Amino acid sequence: MNPELYFWFAFILIFFVGFVVDLRAARQRHKVESVATALKWTGFWIAVAFLFGLAISLFYPHNEASEINTRSMMGLKFYSAYLTEYMLSIDNLFVFIMIFTMMKVSGEVQPVLLKYGILLSMVFRTLFILVGMGLINRFEWLIYLFGAFLIYMTFKMMKSSDDEESIDPEKNTLIRAAKKLFMVDVTNKDPKFHSRVNGKFAITPFALTFLLIGSTDVMFAVDSVPAVIGVIREGNHALTLYQSNFLAISSNTFALMGLVSLFFALKGIMKLFRHLKTGICFILFFVGAKMLLSGIHSVSTFFSNHSWVSFTVILATLALSIVYSIIESRIIASREAKL
Repeated sequence: MNPELYFWFAFILIFFVGFVVDLRAARQRHKVESVATALKWTGFWIAVAFLFGLAISLFYPHNEASEINTRSMMGLKFYSAYLTEYMLSIDNLFVFIMIFTMMKVSGEVQPVLLKYGILLSMVFRTLFILVGMGLINRFEWLIYLFGAFLIYMTFKMMKSSDDEESIDPEKNTLIRAAKKLFMVDVTNKDPKFHSRVNGKFAITPFALTFLLIGSTDVMFAVDSVPAVIGVIREGNHALTLYQSNFLAISSNTFALMGLVSLFFALKGIMKLFRHLKTGICFILFFVGAKMLLSGIHSVSTFFSNHSWVSFTVILATLALSIVYSIIESRIIASREAKL
């Protein structure tokens, strides 16, 4: 058996067990968990991802034909992709919070709906990764197109305001189509997709919210997948398509695992991520610029031989965005106290 398959088996097993445990906990949760408990579970999932990356760095089959330490490079790429996707996932959760507020989703239903939405995100991102990696492997020039797209998204995010990013359910195509095709049981508050009204089939607000989350998941995948491909693909001559897909899919999935707990933690620590959007913009610009400059041999060689540079930039950006947010929050609180 190919030794690399053991890592796939381990990854799938961790995901399956984690998803089942998290989903059961979500169904049995009758009240919103405290910020402290949510942070503990969030820390647990981050630790699992860290240990998986460490296992890659120490035990992943080394490519003897490569002059580069494949294990070390793959470990750093996993952490870089994981941090990038985790930052984007946090941004996604802010949108989920807004959706739940607009759709008036009760606190008891939110965990289950979140879990289904996260599973849908995994499906979309995995499909986009497989297609994107396959296309770039066949048509190398697409790497420049993806890089240009990330640069475009950077400036679009920087110019957009919170009002422009708001989501209007009444303008969503899927929501409008569902309401035309089916009766909506507006009184049903259970976490079920359909019900019966006077013996007739009807969909529930839970189903409508799920459709709204699903449509936003597609947009999130379009933004995040080029970013993770850009992180994994630097110096791609050292990695096979098989290895690149493994890193991209596993890092994406680990970034999405445990987001239910993070969702509740964010409600209590949102001030820590006040400038997360700025950090995300910088990361997208950095990755996009690397993709556009990958045709220059010196640039490509540098990032191929120094994978730690990308990891350091991404980690430092996340840390600085949080630190700056904390400092600004304290300054604002100090000013308000003096008034």
